[in-house]
Amino acid sequence: MDVLLVTVGSHGDVHPFIGLGMALRARGHKVKIAVNAHFETLAKQAGLEYVEMGSDESYREIAQDPDLFKGMKAANALCRHLGKNLRRMYDAITPHITPGQTVVVASSLALAARIARDKMDFPLATIHLSPAVFRSIEDPGVMAGGPPRMAPKFIHRLVRWIGDRFVVDPAVGPDLNGLRKDLGLPPVKNIIRDYWHSPDLVIGMFPDWYAHAQTDWPPQTKLTGFPLFDESGLNDLPREVAKFLGEGEPPVVFTPGSAMWRGEQFFRTWIEACRRIHRRGILLTRHAEQIPKNLPAGIIHVPYAPFSQLLPHVAALVHHGGIGTSAQAMKAGVRQLVIPMAHDQFDNAARLKRLGVARVIPHKNYTARKAARELRKLISREYGIRCHWVREWFRNERPLDDTCKVIEDLAPQNADDAANAA
Repeated sequence: MDVLLVTVGSHGDVHPFIGLGMALRARGHKVKIAVNAHFETLAKQAGLEYVEMGSDESYREIAQDPDLFKGMKAANALCRHLGKNLRRMYDAITPHITPGQTVVVASSLALAARIARDKMDFPLATIHLSPAVFRSIEDPGVMAGGPPRMAPKFIHRLVRWIGDRFVVDPAVGPDLNGLRKDLGLPPVKNIIRDYWHSPDLVIGMFPDWYAHAQTDWPPQTKLTGFPLFDESGLNDLPREVAKFLGEGEPPVVFTPGSAMWRGEQFFRTWIEACRRIHRRGILLTRHAEQIPKNLPAGIIHVPYAPFSQLLPHVAALVHHGGIGTSAQAMKAGVRQLVIPMAHDQFDNAARLKRLGVARVIPHKNYTARKAARELRKLISREYGIRCHWVREWFRNERPLDDTCKVIEDLAPQNADDAANAA
């Protein structure tokens, strides 16, 4: 089977597709991955055939847009950037698609793949990494500026209608429908509510215990579990980190996520929080310019460390609420303090809190004093017991294999016949 993986976003969006690509390749399939040039080295490290879908410069330009992390402004900013780059993405991926042979697997934001499917007629699987991506009135997700989860259903319907009509469709619709018109395709609307779900297959890469599939989700949805790929085997735990872990009590790890390029205040606040609770700390970011100079004793900066190797040895993880980070922390059985800023982070934070493995601080209330107080509460026996039980739910799960299986079911019949003949 020939598979083209298409993903748009930060490391948190790319990692699952790298892991999935490696799993598909191990099962004997030919795999290409279309991704921004910022991730070229990682894709090649993983042994995947790389297709450039945008320059490193364009990635950095988008990543440094401050509106991407400003609550209600974030969705508009994301859609605006997405629309502007749709045509370039379409032109990058279509030469690598052969109808009748290729299966395309695309991330939520890879709308160019959905347009290509409508034009070229090939099987497409859409992968959504978090439940917040699904519009549901039965189990409404928590979103920036949105109504309380338990608000009446008509309120949720109204808020979503307003978001579609006045935010999402105006931001991405003109570019999307302009491309469709040039390709001889009719216009579409309700892009986030309906269009970004492939009519062939929708994969939720999270387990049923994290979010049940709802009756108002697309009926072609299958849940396969958290992907949990974190570069282990490609980039292992740095020696200086292993040394630091062995030199004292378990530290607290702080990260605002790989997509956060403006986290200076986040780290300054957490250095002060560590001082208040007399804890060692690890500041985790690839962007060294965010880290204050002359860190105090007991605090180190690390560009990157695989969570699966790091988190089992720490006291707690303080983070933004990204789905990949949240899943790794649950699997490691580590307590979490979440400061959501935008996108699906609010919904993930709410789910972690309901599971009893996290405490949450609204970003506007984020101070060293508040963080230290919440962290003291978090490092208690009650949270430790709950984290242990949630960790047990990961046993015997094979999410990447399960995802491969549902993708293999999409393989065109003539491609299977050709493979069998060979």
